[in-house]
Amino acid sequence: MLGFQGPAQPSPALGDAINAGFGYLEVKCLGCTTHQTVALNIVRRPKTTPIHELERYMRCKDCSRLQGRPYKRSHLVALRPTKISASDPASTWWPGERD
Repeated sequence: MLGFQGPAQPSPALGDAINAGFGYLEVKCLGCTTHQTVALNIVRRPKTTPIHELERYMRCKDCSRLQGRPYKRSHLVALRPTKISASDPASTWWPGERD
């Protein structure tokens, strides 16, 4: 997803990503530019669902609270084996950019 700087499709199925060791999906909110991780093992979708179809269900809590309605503008950035932390920061969205 990140290497070609394009859309997240085609993407692996949810079950395939988990079996490959990628337990988290990194998402970037276009409203407030925050990066967040979503645990793939708690997503309530069939394991055959492609990862790129999850993009339409992602909501930013901060932007939703601010606007008073579910705010659904996000980009899938990368599949990750670990959560975002101080020792493992967010992925670079474009070369040279770090939010």
